[in-house]
Amino acid sequence: MDGSADQNQVTIEVTVNGENRQTSIRSNLLLVDFLRYELGLTGTKEGCSVGVCGACSVLVDGKITTACLTLAAMTDGCEITTAEGLADQEQLLPIQQSFIDHGGFQCGICTSGQVIAARALLDQNPHPTEDEIKAWMMGNLCRCTGYYGIIRSIQNAAGE
Repeated sequence: MDGSADQNQVTIEVTVNGENRQTSIRSNLLLVDFLRYELGLTGTKEGCSVGVCGACSVLVDGKITTACLTLAAMTDGCEITTAEGLADQEQLLPIQQSFIDHGGFQCGICTSGQVIAARALLDQNPHPTEDEIKAWMMGNLCRCTGYYGIIRSIQNAAGE
């Protein structure tokens, strides 16, 4: 054996939802696949596989990242937050509760990406206007056309 299989492996150390992890992965493994299949964090969905729908959005060092286009190896040394890591085990964040209370979800495919993007928006701009919400959320598509519920959810969470 010549060890060529090891040449396609990289070791990364990341913090995912507050938990430090060090693991060896394929160098071409996408972040969405790393999260879903290596770590079992299935809240991150893969919708389009080409980076236009936002369903796979996660936060990498606090910035929205399209997990279906990002190599997991590129996150070495980073802090990653998925939908599962947004709230503690005791209480939902206001944005999560608002999505429940104000119909910000329908089929659920895009919901985790929508909530991640909304969280990033409210972190950057705690009191966005409706136009600012629409502009920020433009990268997250809802095939059920639940945009009014999503906008209401964000507006409500901004008020809390």
